[in-house]
Amino acid sequence: MWPATDSIGYLPEFREDVLLYNAYSTATNLNSINQQSLSLLLPATNGLNGRTRMSLTRLPDPDQGVLARSKEIVADLEKLIGADAVISDEEGRRTFEADALVAYRRVPLVVVLPRTTEQVSKVLKYCNDNRIKVVPRGAGTSLCGGALPAEDAVVIGISRMNRVLDADFVNRTITVETGITNLAVTEAVSAEGFFYAPDPSSQLACTLGGNLAMNSGGAHCLKYGVTTNNVLGVRIVLMNGEIVEIGGPQLDAEGYDLLALVVGSEGQLGIVTEATLRILPKAEAARPIMLGFASSEAAGRCVAAIIASGILPVAIEFMDKPAIEVAEAYAKAGYPLNVEALLIVEVEGSEDEIARLLASIVEIARNFQPTVVEASTSEEHSAKIWKGRKAAFGAIGRISDYYCMDGTIPLSQIAGVLTRISEICAHFGLRVANVFHAGDGNLHPLILYDSNNPDEARNAELAGAEILKLCVEVGGCLTGEHGVGIEKRDLMRAQFSDADLAVQMRIKTVFDPSWLLNAGKVFPLETVASITQATTDEAA
Repeated sequence: MWPATDSIGYLPEFREDVLLYNAYSTATNLNSINQQSLSLLLPATNGLNGRTRMSLTRLPDPDQGVLARSKEIVADLEKLIGADAVISDEEGRRTFEADALVAYRRVPLVVVLPRTTEQVSKVLKYCNDNRIKVVPRGAGTSLCGGALPAEDAVVIGISRMNRVLDADFVNRTITVETGITNLAVTEAVSAEGFFYAPDPSSQLACTLGGNLAMNSGGAHCLKYGVTTNNVLGVRIVLMNGEIVEIGGPQLDAEGYDLLALVVGSEGQLGIVTEATLRILPKAEAARPIMLGFASSEAAGRCVAAIIASGILPVAIEFMDKPAIEVAEAYAKAGYPLNVEALLIVEVEGSEDEIARLLASIVEIARNFQPTVVEASTSEEHSAKIWKGRKAAFGAIGRISDYYCMDGTIPLSQIAGVLTRISEICAHFGLRVANVFHAGDGNLHPLILYDSNNPDEARNAELAGAEILKLCVEVGGCLTGEHGVGIEKRDLMRAQFSDADLAVQMRIKTVFDPSWLLNAGKVFPLETVASITQATTDEAA
């Protein structure tokens, strides 16, 4: 864990290009690495020599004119922000060639690691004036290719911008630079009895900047909301270098709600360098309970019944048998191995309130014939239960390559969708493990495959696309917290009409008229070509 700060100031700097990206670039699991424990991640890596990469997603061809000016661009950037903030050698750039969707890789033109908002502004203005693409990057933990570089793009990494700028415990806010890790935000306020609610499984490594870009969630967001529900204001740098303040420490900022537009925009509108966050007082106590079922369908129906009853747990997490077995083998969490599905339901409050809520949940669960009902008996027991869940993705990555999906569905559809997911994967000759945030219907099927087998790699992508289409068909959406990136880009029409996409793209054009920010992502490439041409014609 990164050490907590004793006072407001700089958090310890880490060399992300060494510590994180070397690990990611040799990881065997496809697009979800267990950042919760680097000690778990590293033993799971076997390298990519001879590995088959996925190929169904088309990436834009680089601008040869920009490539021809690479030495000039590097020299200009070194003059702007200093040579120590610019990485231009091939080995250094290669450590940034992928995010956690390691099946797709591109070595960037150059990487810059600014320390201030003003330096970010200088770089963006330079790139805008010279029509050079920019890829914003936090810690590179994106599971959808959201931080995938381009050969003709400047990567702007924010990891050195990791200061805590202010903590206001009376008004329950903290202002930080967005290179700070998610977990470090909570560590900075925990001594005063506060925490930051969004808690993605990658919270040890992922930056707040990435969380803002993807509107990240986590296990405990069922009660407290995702990132957008916990951000009060941001400082964002637009593509032309303009620095804009949106929102602030006040609960209700004046003017249009542009904050909701920025959070979840995947680096398409600007680079957020600072944010004011909502911090919450820790609950008096919290306790998880494990409910084991004879089928995934029964567990799914139980989730819907709990929420329908009006009870709002802090978290409801789902694991099926393959995930249970692998997580238990690694974490020794005490998971039951004689069940087909496991729910981890956590409630909080006073001891009396916890007892009452757990009794009500058990009563509801009895309608679905649970074979295991086991509540945590101590803080140590609770920590073990959550250790297994947080480590599940990485633990599975130790035994198989996998493709992690991120669709969201109505709770009433969980049971049926889980059945269809198994059928879809079986149709493509693949196995699947399910670990997900059941309380808000945010699915994370892990499609298991052999990365050295080209047919299996292709089938994994095809199965993933069918699963995401299924989510939309039953009234859900393509992504809950991982984002669109390149992974879901060509599926956007499954959810949005051409008119919907046109509106979204016109909004981007207002912020980034030349479409230089995080190009080739989110929007289908042919749609981008038609809209940008229409915009050019209107301007003429």
